[in-house]
Order: sequence, then C-alpha cells, then structure tokens
Amino acid sequence: MAILEEVKTMIEDGETKLITEVVQKAIDEGTTPEDILQAMIDAMSVVGDRFSTGEIFIPEMLMAAKAMSEGMDILKPLLVGSSSTNALGTCIIGTVEGDLHDIGKNLVSVMIESVGFHIIDLGVDVPTARWIEAIKENQNVTLVACSGLLTTTMPAMKETVQTIKASDLNGLKVIVGGAPITQEYANVIGADGYSADAGSAAVKAVELVKSM
Repeated sequence: MAILEEVKTMIEDGETKLITEVVQKAIDEGTTPEDILQAMIDAMSVVGDRFSTGEIFIPEMLMAAKAMSEGMDILKPLLVGSSSTNALGTCIIGTVEGDLHDIGKNLVSVMIESVGFHIIDLGVDVPTARWIEAIKENQNVTLVACSGLLTTTMPAMKETVQTIKASDLNGLKVIVGGAPITQEYANVIGADGYSADAGSAAVKAVELVKSM
C-alpha cells in the first residue's frame, strides 16, 4: 500500500512534524494499526542498517526515533489489547556494575522505546541483584538489555546475564551490547541476542520478543 510506504519514508527521514498526519491518514483510509506499526518497525530496521554502515549518524538516527515515537502516540490508543503491542511489553535496561557509561545505553533506550516497548531504565553501575529485583517489580517484562563499555566490566555482564537466565524468571529475553562485546561473547555468556549499535538493537529487540 502506498500509504504504508509513505509512513516508512516519514520515519526513515525523521519527519517528526509530518508523521502524525500521515499515520492518521493511514488510519482514516482503513489501514490496520498492526500494519502501520509493522511499517514503522521496518523503517527503523532500515535506519539501523544505515547507521551501522555509516550512511547516517546519531542525529539522524535520533530524529527517526523521535518520528517513530510521535507516530506511536497516534497508534497506542488503537493498539490497546492488541497482541502485537502486548507482545513487546516492558524492557529493563541499564549499564552493568562497575561501569558508569550511559551514552550508548541512552541511545539504545530511545531506539527500543521508539519501536513500542515500555522502558524501565536502571541507570549505570547496576549490581546483579538490582536487575533481578527490577524484573520482579515490573509487569510484563519481556526484554532485559545490558550495556557495558569497559573490558573490565565484562565479567559483571556475564554474572548478570547468567543469573537472570538461571533464575525462575521466564518469558523474557536478554540482549547485550557495548564496545568490547561481540556476538561470540554474547553466545558464551548465554545472552539471547547481541547488537553492535542502537539502531540494530531496536530491530533485534522486536525480533527476540516476537520469537517467544
């Protein structure tokens, strides 16, 4: 449908002032909220790929995320009770114990929120026990996102991930990322997913939760 392509273009180009008008137009034309949401998620996938290849940079990525968020404001009332929205759920995010860096984590938080997750940000230097508490304190936690920028805090990430995975907290996925983290390390510590940057983190988050 042409209107869905228009929605995608608005997101990809970060058209924050026009996206709400286009999303409303799509709704008025009878497009389902689920189809509009999928078009927006597909657009963020494109944005993530462009960021990964250096075609766009952080400002452009944040504008796309803001456009996504604006569009979601129109969709949310129509998606209440929808399985596609409820399937995304809550994401607990933070930087692991011993690490005070938060720029990368904040970018990932914005991107993941933009694709429809409710975000609980634990901040930086988060001990393993706090991750477990936060999961238990919040409803419908479907994703835990652990960030770490220092090589010295990789063991803390390993402890956090393995503690979560060994707990009786079912129905959630764990994604990890940060400068020293690789897909291989994510595999070793038992994480469900890995992302090299904020753009692809949002896409991976959706993929992981929808696969449950």
